[in-house]
Amino acid sequence: MSLSTRVIAALGAVVVIGAGTIGGSIAYASGQPTPTKTQATVTVGRSSHALDPNPTCFNGGKPLSDAARQACATLSNQAASTFPDKVSVKWSDQLGVGIDPDAAKNGWRAFTNGGGGQGGALVANFQKDTTFSGLQPAANLLTSSRDTALTVIEFDPKTAGSANPGIVAVWFVDLVNSAAPATSPQDAAGQGAGQGASQGQ
Repeated sequence: MSLSTRVIAALGAVVVIGAGTIGGSIAYASGQPTPTKTQATVTVGRSSHALDPNPTCFNGGKPLSDAARQACATLSNQAASTFPDKVSVKWSDQLGVGIDPDAAKNGWRAFTNGGGGQGGALVANFQKDTTFSGLQPAANLLTSSRDTALTVIEFDPKTAGSANPGIVAVWFVDLVNSAAPATSPQDAAGQGAGQGASQGQ
C-alpha cells in the first residue's frame, strides 16, 4: 500500500468517525433529550435496556439528602407493577445488570424481591469497578407472580464501606413475566423492592 493510499484510508476512517459524532450532535440539537450520564442496563438474553435513575432517587450525581432518601425508601415499598420502567422477561431467560463505569467506581449492588428466599435474590453483591453482574437464570430471580421488583443502587464512594452508606442513585425496574399470574391486590403491598433503597451492603 503506497503512502497516498494509506493517507486516503486514514482520512476515510476519520470521515466515518466524524460523521458518527456529527450525527449524535444533530440528534441532541434536534430536541432529543441528552441521556443522563448515570445509567443502568438490564440485559435479558441478547436484549439490553438502558435506564435512567428514578428521578426521586437521583440528585445529579451527588449523595441523596435524608429527605430524598426517605422518599426513595417509600418508593421502594410500592408494588413492582407501579414502577414506570418495565422490562419483559421469561423464566427461561438469562438476566443481568450493568452500570456505567463512573457509577461502578463508586460501588453498587442489585437485587430483586424474587428468587423464593425470604430476603429476595442478589443479582450483584456490593462491588466496585465491575460494570456487569454476569448473567443468571431469571427463574432464580423472579417472583411467582407477573411483576418482580429489581432494585439497583449506586453508593456514595466516601461512605460505601460504612454500615450506613450514602446513596447516589437508585433504579426501580418492574420485571414483567407475562406467563405468570398478575399480583392480587392483597399481595401487592408485599411485592415491592423488599429490601429497600436505604439498604447498605
